[in-house]
Amino acid sequence: MKAVCFGELMLRLEPNLYDRFLQANTFNATFGGGEANVSVSLANFGMDAAFVSKFPSHEIGQMAINSLRKFGVDTSKITRGGDRMGIYYIEKGASVRPSKVIYDRAYSAIALASREDFDWNDILDGADWFHFTGITPALGDNVADIVLDALKVCKDKGIKVSCDLNYRKKLWTKDKAREVMTKLMPYVNVCIANEEDADDVFGIKAENTDVEKGVVNHEAYKSVAKQLADKFGFEKVAITLRESISASDNNWAAMLYDGKEYCFSKKYALRIVDRVGGGDSFGGGLIYSLMNGKSTQDAIEFAVAASALKHTIEGDYNCVTVSEVENLLKSGGSGRVQR
Repeated sequence: MKAVCFGELMLRLEPNLYDRFLQANTFNATFGGGEANVSVSLANFGMDAAFVSKFPSHEIGQMAINSLRKFGVDTSKITRGGDRMGIYYIEKGASVRPSKVIYDRAYSAIALASREDFDWNDILDGADWFHFTGITPALGDNVADIVLDALKVCKDKGIKVSCDLNYRKKLWTKDKAREVMTKLMPYVNVCIANEEDADDVFGIKAENTDVEKGVVNHEAYKSVAKQLADKFGFEKVAITLRESISASDNNWAAMLYDGKEYCFSKKYALRIVDRVGGGDSFGGGLIYSLMNGKSTQDAIEFAVAASALKHTIEGDYNCVTVSEVENLLKSGGSGRVQR
């Protein structure tokens, strides 16, 4: 089975360890981006995964392609052209100091892409699943049109579609997000959101919940999931439940609603190494589970466990296998040395 992911991959620059930007003399260079992170997860799980985007023809664009090929992601449908890769800078937080992200992604190759750059009938030939996030249409009206073109082909071909709402206030306003995403949601089968996305994008709020204080009301999230499903006709709605104790310690769980039952996962107490890409690793685990016919409860357990492991790994990409996720599900996360 084949999954296709569409979005932007950025050059990721970060100081060593937990240095602040103003302390840094050197920056580590890797790559990351929502949908690309999902494609890497799927490839590491043994799936046929492709990533689609537009990269410059120069060496930095080739570095980005190589970073995906390393994990077995199909990059054959990436369009080459434009002048620059988007960049994001990440300063990792610790304890009471939050992480900080600075974007330098304006005028990137994908942000300036045209609809003619992508032949979706060809790209989606033989695909079973298509994934995008709310970050991609936020790059510009032209990119939102490209996403819509892809979704229309998915509908014609009977391809399942997942979307992580992923609202980013640095990219667009809530009003613009609501306008654009409302047009895209009727094509989506599986919606992924966090504690804030449903409220920020569609004004659907979880009552009696305060993620800053670690208060999660399960009944409120059931209501959010049902409202989303009823509004747009989603087959499934997944909501990640992050309780932020500090930048270093989070509790992590999720819920999956399939139109009949609400399944909550086990909660993991995380000591965080790198939380960027945590939501994407959840999405990758969920897509893998659903494509392989796991039950609602088993799917949410696998997705949360996969994401829990990602929080212990440097960089955007989740470098874990199916067996490692399954071992965590069996062991409960004792962290004992494997010999």
